[in-house]
Amino acid sequence: MLQRKKRKIFVTSALPYANGPIHLGHLVEYVQTDIWVRFQKLLSNFTVYICADDAHGTPIMLRAQKEKITPEELIDKVWKEHTRDFSSFFIAFDSYFTTHSEENRELSSKIYKNLADKGLVAVKKIKQMFDTEKQMFLPDRFIKGECPKCMAKDQFGDACEVCGATYNPTELVNPKSELSGKTPITKESDHHFFLLSNKKCVSFLKQWTTESGRLQSEALNKINEWLKSDSTGKSMLTDWDISRDPPYFGFEIPDEPMKFFYVWLDAPIGYYASLKNWCKKNDKNFYDFVKPDSKYEQVHFIGKDILYFHSLFWPAILKFSGYRVPTAIYAHGFLTINGKKMSKSKGTYITAEEYIKAGLNPEWLRYYIAAKLNGTMEDIDLNLEDFMNKINSDLVGKYINILSRTSGFVTKFFEGKVIDYTTINNININISDLEKKFSKHIIDIQNNYEQRNTSRVIRDLVSLMDSVNLFIDDNKPWILAKKIAENPIERESLEYVLAVSLNYFAKLTILIKPILPAVALRVENEVFNIQKPWLWEDIYNLEIKSINPVGHLISRVDQNDLQKINNEV
Repeated sequence: MLQRKKRKIFVTSALPYANGPIHLGHLVEYVQTDIWVRFQKLLSNFTVYICADDAHGTPIMLRAQKEKITPEELIDKVWKEHTRDFSSFFIAFDSYFTTHSEENRELSSKIYKNLADKGLVAVKKIKQMFDTEKQMFLPDRFIKGECPKCMAKDQFGDACEVCGATYNPTELVNPKSELSGKTPITKESDHHFFLLSNKKCVSFLKQWTTESGRLQSEALNKINEWLKSDSTGKSMLTDWDISRDPPYFGFEIPDEPMKFFYVWLDAPIGYYASLKNWCKKNDKNFYDFVKPDSKYEQVHFIGKDILYFHSLFWPAILKFSGYRVPTAIYAHGFLTINGKKMSKSKGTYITAEEYIKAGLNPEWLRYYIAAKLNGTMEDIDLNLEDFMNKINSDLVGKYINILSRTSGFVTKFFEGKVIDYTTINNININISDLEKKFSKHIIDIQNNYEQRNTSRVIRDLVSLMDSVNLFIDDNKPWILAKKIAENPIERESLEYVLAVSLNYFAKLTILIKPILPAVALRVENEVFNIQKPWLWEDIYNLEIKSINPVGHLISRVDQNDLQKINNEV
């Protein structure tokens, strides 16, 4: 058994935007984080899992106008939809809040003032595209035109999806406003910038990013590209525009009337706002979590598309506003479905709600996502045929099969009672190979959970499932059951084989518990009558005393289920 000092951890997932539904691509991150958090709690590490809706910005304001409701009504409606969807997939946040809160307003204002006092905020005059009909400056994604590099049509104002070029919206050829269809004009405005290119920031980031454990190796390689200097020795980091002009749904900048915090400033501060709200409800000292010398780890799970922001902009803001910096930032790749990117236009877009309404088991998806993730930034693919085969082979054919092959005999011959097989010495049945294999793999599984390499976790779990099934095959309880009438000694052998099998099934349940929390809960409560939820340490001192008959814990995936998904995509 690995002995480790108990940890204190504050964990976040990236904040979903309050302008649309949760889809399967989103769920990769929340499932990954939830599994890691559940594992930490299984080890009895004090862990707080924080998230919130990202509830500010022009798109939210415009959607609310379109629906003829207030932005506040819109974000409240979406918050309820998001919390419903996360709950459906057993994502167990300790706090799921919103960035549109007084806690976030206060923290955003305080952090901004601290940065300004350090000389790290400056006002610069910039040129932006302005829609004269709508009387508003246009965000990049609300302008389309021809790419200035390859001349591809219908490209957004920040990057070309055809050639991959990035550019300023003012460089677009024949630009059009997505709001009015009119050609926008170029207009100047004063904007507030966080001086990320400042030598103090650059020096700090070069040191922070290289510290052990902060970033994955492939993430660090990407970050180092951004931290390079040009031929003149000047940092290639650019200052970050943190303000927006009205009309805008967000927080006004203190002492700067008619200027608003850009959503990318107050959104990550929403991590702290959500934590602060949780602390208030749970009688905890918020500052203990966020002070520079905090004993709590601060771990962020994100998609690789927001790596720049979370590993450069966010740590620098925290450092120079007087807060602790992240302990680690873990990035994952994107989800494809049958090898295709998730896209509404390409018909490969499935929402969490659609999956649940189709009657599909959410733990099927949790297991499959876990089987694909390896702790790197590689993209993963949801191949529907492989999905069906993986669930049916592993969960039904191996894991639940152990219970199916043994539980009926315990009920029929032993009134549901399970003996303590460790006290029996006169049975000539060898379990040493089973014991050795579990002892080794438990340590490997623990290490791989920690490293977020759940594909290796599942590989080892399947190997252990096979070992228990092989033990059952070798000792043939169905043959022993037939022999009891002729030879009473076979009763003891049968009782022993069943007790060993069920105890190792229980160990497997503890090991798989972060991935299949609902199934594990049913095994604890309905199958084994366990009153107190199992912890990791219980693997080493299990006491299975009885078993109840139970219905299907996990059903098979069939072609009809795949058709339901295919109907969505």
